[in-house]
Amino acid sequence: MSTTDLGTARLGDPTQQRADRAIVRRSRAGRVVIHVCLVLAALVSIFPFYWLVAMATQSTAEIFGYPPKLTFGGQLLANVRDVVTSIDLLDALLNTVFVAGASAVLVMLFDSLAAFAFAKYRFPGRDQLFVVLLVTFLLPGSLSLVPSFILVSRLGWVGGFESLIIPGMANAFGIFLLRQIASSSIDDSLIESARIDGAGFFKTWWFVGVPMMRGGLAFLGIFTFIAQWNDYVWPLIVLVDPERQTLQTALQSLNTIYNTEYGMVMAGALISVVPLIVVFALGARHLIANIGAGALKG
Repeated sequence: MSTTDLGTARLGDPTQQRADRAIVRRSRAGRVVIHVCLVLAALVSIFPFYWLVAMATQSTAEIFGYPPKLTFGGQLLANVRDVVTSIDLLDALLNTVFVAGASAVLVMLFDSLAAFAFAKYRFPGRDQLFVVLLVTFLLPGSLSLVPSFILVSRLGWVGGFESLIIPGMANAFGIFLLRQIASSSIDDSLIESARIDGAGFFKTWWFVGVPMMRGGLAFLGIFTFIAQWNDYVWPLIVLVDPERQTLQTALQSLNTIYNTEYGMVMAGALISVVPLIVVFALGARHLIANIGAGALKG
């Protein structure tokens, strides 16, 4: 019997047909379960933001009412007005945009330079220096708070934006991430071609390295911007001038000792989140595409 005859006989076998239909049903059931789990996970992830928006539209009495009110209230404009009258919101927003933007640009600049050198150039002590860099990546940031404050205090930077921008203008995470991307995406022949054409290190980095690391740079820039935007502890320590407060430290003043209007606090938190949503929406493609780009590769 030929192969064609065997296939025809198998298709005409009722037992085999029932087995095939069972496999299809199980496959469909599996896809349904996966989609249901994904929808539930999405709802769980979205609910905190929905709850924030709902509380921003309610008064303090409604927030602490029982049972909890899950629908929107009518106090959003009043709560936003209270935020604007309680703190210098515009200056705090501009200060935060400046600090976060400058930090993101400097981190992309210096981390890409260091990563390009680690990935494509050999120099004495390169591997040992990279190991030291990874060790600093593993240390918790809270350990550097006191030494960093002593350093910026001796430099006379306390109270200025330079104390927020310069200490973090290069970090181990960004160097490690971009180094992995550069190692896998930049062929050595491109570097050699640039050398033959007479390009030095900086010209090769700009015309060869930066275009090949563009996706990773976009991810790193968005990541750094969000991290700086949400930073609270370090600005609280070094910013002693009320006119130079960032948004997070300014919003903290809404929490008073004796009476806190939680509707106003939630409205302030909502205002601080909206710019991040805009930034994330603009760069979501790069952020998602490069979320695992720092994984070790052979």
